[in-house]
Amino acid sequence: MQQLKYSSLAFIGLFLCHSALATSVMTPEKLWQVKRVAPLGLSVDGSQLIYQVTTPNIDANGFDKKVYQVPVNGGSSKLLEHYAGVLKDKNISPDGTKKLFHEKVTLNATRSTERYPDLKQSDAYVFDSLDYRHWDTWNDGSYNHVFYQDLHTEEKVDIMAEQPYYSPQAPFGGDEDYIWGPKGENIYYVSKKVTGTAYVTSTNTDIYQYNLKSKKTTNLTAENPGYDTSPAFSANGDLAWLSMKTAGYEADKNDLMVMVNGSKNNLTAHWDGTVQSFIWSADGQSIYFTAPTKGTIQLFQVDFKANSEKPADIVQLTAGPFDVNGLVAAKPDRLLVTRNSMNSAKEIYGFDLNSKKLQALTTVNDDFFAALDKPTVKQRYVTTQDGKQMLVWVIYPPGFDEKQKYPTLLYAQGGPQSPLSQFYSYRWNFQLMASQGYIVVAPNRRGMPGHGVEWNADISKDWGGKAMQDYLAAIDDVAKEPYVDNDRLGAIGASFGGYSVFYLAGHHQQRFKTFIAHDGVFDFRSMYGTTEELFFVNHDLGGPYWDQENAAAQQGYTDFNPSNFVANWDTPMLVIHGGKDYRVPIGQGIQAFQAAQLLGLKSRFLYFPEENHWVLSPQNGLVWQQEFFRWLQETL
Repeated sequence: MQQLKYSSLAFIGLFLCHSALATSVMTPEKLWQVKRVAPLGLSVDGSQLIYQVTTPNIDANGFDKKVYQVPVNGGSSKLLEHYAGVLKDKNISPDGTKKLFHEKVTLNATRSTERYPDLKQSDAYVFDSLDYRHWDTWNDGSYNHVFYQDLHTEEKVDIMAEQPYYSPQAPFGGDEDYIWGPKGENIYYVSKKVTGTAYVTSTNTDIYQYNLKSKKTTNLTAENPGYDTSPAFSANGDLAWLSMKTAGYEADKNDLMVMVNGSKNNLTAHWDGTVQSFIWSADGQSIYFTAPTKGTIQLFQVDFKANSEKPADIVQLTAGPFDVNGLVAAKPDRLLVTRNSMNSAKEIYGFDLNSKKLQALTTVNDDFFAALDKPTVKQRYVTTQDGKQMLVWVIYPPGFDEKQKYPTLLYAQGGPQSPLSQFYSYRWNFQLMASQGYIVVAPNRRGMPGHGVEWNADISKDWGGKAMQDYLAAIDDVAKEPYVDNDRLGAIGASFGGYSVFYLAGHHQQRFKTFIAHDGVFDFRSMYGTTEELFFVNHDLGGPYWDQENAAAQQGYTDFNPSNFVANWDTPMLVIHGGKDYRVPIGQGIQAFQAAQLLGLKSRFLYFPEENHWVLSPQNGLVWQQEFFRWLQETL
């Protein structure tokens, strides 16, 4: 049989609904030409912003990187061929004599070659407790540790000694997890100081102070059982950090804490929102922070007054159909931030603290996006089954004509407590989906931050409840419009969104004609038995399946478990999964695909052996997009 081959360029023609737009709308190939802008920090003198531009290289299946500088007040960018010594280094001590860094330290003989040196070709691991793997990596007995090095003698000191704890935190922590104290006499770092099974059931990270002279370590947040992260000092020497109070709840309200002379003050306790990131003002009198609000991420300010008995005033500084999602630096008259929207990738902006206006400092992708016909993004409010008003983003194709009928996709967001904001994704890209002729319906359903703490928390232990009703309310409301083709509705999503697709497949009452689920939870029991972060399933599913006394857990394992409703599946299903996804392990996708096949449904399994919960390599990313749209072309 002749091998079937697909040409990328030829394939584009299969799913472009309007051939006249073929050269002017976003395509999978064009999406992988978008340059990715990332701020690196300020120059040593503070006058220049240093940033990196990363360009996907499809042929090499990698990324090309270049570094530039631009004046913080705006101006022309300059390529830096050599930038060593240009960038201000936060890890150099205040007196310039020492440097902070982190590296792996092997403390446990986990690998067989360490336990049995004569068996050099063995490749076994031996574990006596959990924390045997995390995200996409098996635990090899090593831990991230914080060190400082004397720049004159080159002597280095492990400030965590022989402790089997992580700092930075795995898998995503970096040098933001450790900082110098204002005078350089102390080092502050984030760590979760429990091990093994306790580690995977806990979110109790704390902020520790290590004194260089006494070599004594002090836990500054011992009283709080939840996450404490992101320590940062003001110009006045006051310490701020982010804090979640609930043990085991990774998506709890994130509050902004400040400590002055040992006294702690929660600046956002009275505020019905959750902080995403923050930065001190240049004079140390205010803190600027980003937070989800009404389907976007915006910039806020809270004035800091030590020992004040009144709740701190919180003011929203930006508003609009975009996300302000990164805080780079604070100058006396301006902030440096990053901004993007559903129709534009991330760029760096200056925010004028006097005029309250945003000014673009980088325009790396402006010409690229200017050449595209873009979708239209609109807010819509839908009444939920229990009478709430829910924000729904609706993304319309370029050249939208309300007299035509369009296939429509219900997008189910992951998390489940992630904001559905004006994000720009290189996989779940609404600009690309709409540019292929699909209307996209993206509800801010129960569980998403930005609509109050109660709305955010309302999904835990209720995965198959109000959130699923919210999805159906959204698609049913938009489907009333004459331009929606009710015979061509699909549901798509990843992670919790993949769970949502599997669950809706058993409950949709023939609303949908096709489904796409990426790295979704299919079976609660096997998920509980194989996921690597047990604190998440303990909190969100309610606990172990064998706990018969736990009513919330038992309801989840019966009423909300997609595998219990497979007999109702009647619709084509594309299942996508990464082989190195240990958060939602590969068995979840395999079980779903196998069930669909045995039911005789049109189904397909897209497997990425070397990808984790995400798809990161350029060529795999392009395969993902092409198979995604190929499936929609075949089934919708």
